Amino acid sequence: MSEPADRREATVQRYSGLAQLAVSGGTPLDCEAGAFTDGCFGAAAYTDRDAPDAPEAALRASLGCGNPLAVADLHPGETVLDLGSGGGLDVLLSARRVGPTGRAYGLDASPDMLALARANAEQAGAENAEFLYGHIEDIPLPEAAVDVVISNCVINLSTDKPAVLAEAFRVLTPGGRLGISDVIADDGLDPDQRAAAEKHVGCANGTLTAREYEQLLRDVGFASVRITPTTDAGGGLHSAMVQALKPSAG
Repeated sequence: MSEPADRREATVQRYSGLAQLAVSGGTPLDCEAGAFTDGCFGAAAYTDRDAPDAPEAALRASLGCGNPLAVADLHPGETVLDLGSGGGLDVLLSARRVGPTGRAYGLDASPDMLALARANAEQAGAENAEFLYGHIEDIPLPEAAVDVVISNCVINLSTDKPAVLAEAFRVLTPGGRLGISDVIADDGLDPDQRAAAEKHVGCANGTLTAREYEQLLRDVGFASVRITPTTDAGGGLHSAMVQALKPSAG
């Protein structure tokens, strides 16, 4: 395999191991052990009101850095896709918000995470939630299939971020929305500084600056891009909410 493919497979294996830990009752961490006082730096993104009665395993396997539903603005009847859905928490919360006339898809490349998410969906009785196997660089859905794309601290893990954003644009309907949480880097970090900070928070395949993120989004066709830093992760990294729109046809 090529180096990017090797790194992608290593990421999948890493998260498969974290899924197995969640199933066994452990609490997975995708940052360095002891790096943060309460799990990882996005662990407090959800309140009891955000995630009432969510399965415990879904909460324990939530490895994000924020709450994308805070900016996704989901409505009943919409179709939403979560890129890198992990244990399924954001899919289950989305399924609840879009209601029985809507649909929530989760996409993940780890069979162990998919098994965990499907078990969590069954426990939650989320009949309008569906989990798909695949890579976020090659989404197994047709063009204009979803109204909203969300993701929680996953795009930074990709070895081909332009492909991920192009695929998100492709599967969105005209007028569709992107609402994601991710990690961004300050401008001016040297490679060693950025690498050390990324290891600290678990970003295995690099981070983008806000300027780089915005440029990639605009390059694939997104408009109304808004990037809002939220939590300071240390070392020049921050979690951020990233919002954008796919322009309406015509």
